[in-house]
This record gives sequence, C-alpha cells and structure tokens, in this order.
Amino acid sequence: MSIIYMLLAISIVVAIVFFIAFIISVKNGQYDDIYTPSIRMLFEDELSKDDDNINPKN
Repeated sequence: MSIIYMLLAISIVVAIVFFIAFIISVKNGQYDDIYTPSIRMLFEDELSKDDDNINPKN
C-alpha cells in the first residue's frame, strides 16, 4: 500500500512541474501567434466578398 502513496506523490510532483513549465512558457510568449496577424489582410477581401454573395446590398 505504501507504493501507491509514493506513486501518487511522485505523480503530483510531476504534474506540478509540468504546470509550472506551462505557466512560464505562456508568460514568455511561447504561444503568441505572430504569423496570422501579418497575413490576415490578405484574406479579408475574400471574406467580405463571401458576405456580399450571401447578403447582397442591392
């Protein structure tokens, strides 16, 4: 039974380490999307043309 407690403690420590690593990577900007905003203007016209086809202004 003591091995279950030891494995439980080890798994909680590993989970905390991964959670701390995740928080640090988010704060350092690891998951910031710097590519999409630069190409968004290339696809804006296609979206507005599709909207015009669905709801024509005239």
